[in-house]
Amino acid sequence: MMMQEAGRHVARAILHGSGRTGARVAPSWSGLMSGSARCISGSSVLSTWWGHVGPAPKDPILGVTESYLADPSDGKVNVGVGAYRDDNGQPVVLECVRMAEQRIAGIEYMEYLPMAGMKRFNGLAIKLAYGDDSPVIKERRVAAVQALSGTGACRLMADLQHRFRPESQVFFPVPTWSNHLNIWRDANVMVKSFRYYNPKTKGLDFEGMMEDVKNAPNGSFFVLHACAHNPTGVDPSTEEWKEVSSLFKEKNHFVVFDMAYQGFASGDTSKDRQAIRIFLEDGHQVACAQSFAKNMGLYGQRIGCLSIVCHSEMEAANVQSQVQQIARPMYSNPPLHGAHLVATILSDPGLKELWLKEVKMMADRIKLMRSLLREHLEGIGSQINWEHITKQIGMFCFSGLTPAQVDELTKNYHIYMTRNGRISMAGVTTKNVEYLAHAIHTVTKAQK
Repeated sequence: MMMQEAGRHVARAILHGSGRTGARVAPSWSGLMSGSARCISGSSVLSTWWGHVGPAPKDPILGVTESYLADPSDGKVNVGVGAYRDDNGQPVVLECVRMAEQRIAGIEYMEYLPMAGMKRFNGLAIKLAYGDDSPVIKERRVAAVQALSGTGACRLMADLQHRFRPESQVFFPVPTWSNHLNIWRDANVMVKSFRYYNPKTKGLDFEGMMEDVKNAPNGSFFVLHACAHNPTGVDPSTEEWKEVSSLFKEKNHFVVFDMAYQGFASGDTSKDRQAIRIFLEDGHQVACAQSFAKNMGLYGQRIGCLSIVCHSEMEAANVQSQVQQIARPMYSNPPLHGAHLVATILSDPGLKELWLKEVKMMADRIKLMRSLLREHLEGIGSQINWEHITKQIGMFCFSGLTPAQVDELTKNYHIYMTRNGRISMAGVTTKNVEYLAHAIHTVTKAQK
């Protein structure tokens, strides 16, 4: 009532003119609103809407970088960052990306993309994931939607699972990328786990994995890393992948491949998609969450793709329409620039060849840093078996360091990594590898 009366005062002032002698002057809107606010709040004890909200815990990965940046030491080392760095520790923009930028600069429109994203990008992305001659592409059985990098692709898949398979649960390897659990949990999917990494051997717990897959309810969802498992760097062999595929078919499980490192793992994009190829050859319908952050250095462009292999062309069309509907209230349309960059590179033979050379160069530098770190550790007299450093693959090395040892590295040597002992080999350079090895040897030398 008070607000209505205030409105009538303002209306009368406007109609009769507030500048004439004797006219009633309209109260200011700020005065009216502040008075109304006092009236509405009254004697309520609630002084703020968000006073009960406490601080969120730091992200276990991003928090490492925050601590590193706050450290004033000139000799600090960050081996926690999940982004490629050159041998000077600097971010890299690939030459193929620079050339693609020049080609699209000033000539492309800035309109919204469709909800499914750029059709040309999606088509090229799934060819990279499944192979140019893949039957599922020729038969038009792949639903593909441009996503906000790999994280967004996983979230779309999680929501699709919740919406159309609400009774199902999803299994993750132990350990896995920490955000996987957050994504499916927030999509209200029941989260379970299966054995994957063996701390004793610092390799794959293949027997435990197969046992857990076998004991999972038929028709369960599993998230598998297509290559360069994060955080362990431990991948099944070709023969092991074949056994896994056979058991999954027997159990009628559905696999979501998270492929964030295609090309970046081995330096060969075809080799890095071998797990997906094996599953397709066995007749599986799979999903794939792709990211072009790591392998093209397009971290900030947030460019990825979710693709789902279906039974028929019509089924694929239906599934794609539903994923688009999930995306609509979430972010409506994906970004344009990154899609143009990837599509330009993958569609041009010269640029694609250059990209393949550059991504191999990045993979080779990571392999070299693995060899040097192991060489320095063994050369300094460490009695620990460091063979796993060179056996593992991809950006990350699951070192075997304990949380207490990681804390000691940070406190005494200003070396930053996640507390599970995951070392980002991208942060290792020819300039700091000896220092890193010395520090690791010092905090582990009591071990036998």
